[in-house]
Amino acid sequence: MIRLVALLLVFGLSTTFVMAQKVFSVEYESRADVKVFVVDYESRADLLVYKQDYESRAGDNDGNWFFVEYESRADKKIFFVDYESRADVKIFFVDYESRAGWKNKEKIHFFF
Repeated sequence: MIRLVALLLVFGLSTTFVMAQKVFSVEYESRADVKVFVVDYESRADLLVYKQDYESRAGDNDGNWFFVEYESRADKKIFFVDYESRADVKIFFVDYESRAGWKNKEKIHFFF
């Protein structure tokens, strides 16, 4: 019994701190965990994002995103807003994996 409780506690704590990088783009703002806006310039972004081709390459809250096909497979559901002022996080898509990462660490909590 004690082992079962300990196992559940460890599993519960580990899932609480999952760092989301498998994302799903939802159609409705009300279904999103995070609202994002794509900026035109890297200097205006909170997060530089690199789109990974393989799920296994998704990062640990480091800007390496993999877009999943099904909502249930995502760590975070995002909604792309039309106006910068409506966004929780401003992102810029980069061409190289090495460029991905947080520029504004104050926003990092949105993807925990």
